[in-house]
Amino acid sequence: MSLHLGRTQFGNTANTGNVLTREQANQLFNEWVLNPKLKLHMQQVAHLMSCWAKEKELLDDAGQWKWEMAGLLHDADWDQWPDLHCKKIIEELEQRNIDPEIIRAIASHGHAHFGVEPATNMDKMLYAFDELSGLIHAYSLMRPGGYEGMDLKGVKKRLKEKSFAANVSREDITDACERVGIQPDELITFIIPRQATVTGGE
Repeated sequence: MSLHLGRTQFGNTANTGNVLTREQANQLFNEWVLNPKLKLHMQQVAHLMSCWAKEKELLDDAGQWKWEMAGLLHDADWDQWPDLHCKKIIEELEQRNIDPEIIRAIASHGHAHFGVEPATNMDKMLYAFDELSGLIHAYSLMRPGGYEGMDLKGVKKRLKEKSFAANVSREDITDACERVGIQPDELITFIIPRQATVTGGE
């Protein structure tokens, strides 16, 4: 079944600045996402998005939350409604009058599937973090020390091994880094220490 969304416009510009509260976002997250592994992935991506917004984009608290919210909810419908991914979460956020920038970032986090090209920095970074975060976490699970002592060299070695975390698209990682204008090495070294702090839970 095709996940192509068939459109490239999302939300209403009149809703710019509208976000869910943290409590509302977490309620939606916990009601829709039941798989602990998927929850952890989404929490890790959310944290990376928040860190990037603060450290690299120099956004204020409101801006950081927009980025974090996009990360937290980007796979919200994948667990229970995989055939409706990302359609269901997009429609849910549109009904709640959420900022179209957040909705579009979610819609473009896998343009090969959804047919929406990443355009803004938020779009591009969600796309970039999604795959690479998953690979780095998979690598942590095979290491005795987890994230402790993990380095760039080790991650790059796993990245080259196509059989390792085979569901992670190397092409998407390369494409995302080119779109945002950063080297994979820089992104990997950004992710490792920050993702290490996210272990799951409510």
